[in-house]
Amino acid sequence: MKTKINYRILLMFSFFLLTPVISKAQADQKAVALQNLETAVTNAKAKVAVNERKLAVADSLINAGTQMLAESKTEIKAVDTESKKLEKDNAAKQKPLTKLSTSKDKEESAKAKADLKAQEVQYRSDAKAFDTRLRAAEKKQTMGNAAITRGKAAKKTAQDALKASQEALKTVQAKYDAAADSGENTGSKGKSKK
Repeated sequence: MKTKINYRILLMFSFFLLTPVISKAQADQKAVALQNLETAVTNAKAKVAVNERKLAVADSLINAGTQMLAESKTEIKAVDTESKKLEKDNAAKQKPLTKLSTSKDKEESAKAKADLKAQEVQYRSDAKAFDTRLRAAEKKQTMGNAAITRGKAAKKTAQDALKASQEALKTVQAKYDAAADSGENTGSKGKSKK
């Protein structure tokens, strides 16, 4: 009988010793799971921030392209206006020189022909400068259109990625909140029982 009592005491003693160890192991597992969920929430927030930055970059690319388009259109209009004025001025200057070049006075005719040639050279030089400005404006317009196209594609991709990362964040945050609430509730229940 004494041995039975000793076995019972030994069994109860070992039970009381192992219970805190088991409960502590469960608490450690919950803490590790909570830590893992917290890391997942942090990673999801970082992914959302990265996608927001990508969206901002895409928006700035679209804005830059729009600005380039506006500048190129302004430059094209200015070049067009100036070249029309140049043509009118050239025609106005050539008309009297052409009349003089057909003059019967050889000196006057030779001088008018030389002036006409100089005027033609000057006109070609000015026209070439306008052509260069026009090509630069058209290149800027092409680059602006390309920037807008790239920006729109990047924006769509960034919006889709942002939506997905926000959904992932929402899901992970809900899991974390549920795990944190259950951990707090069991902790408070344990404290209220004591």
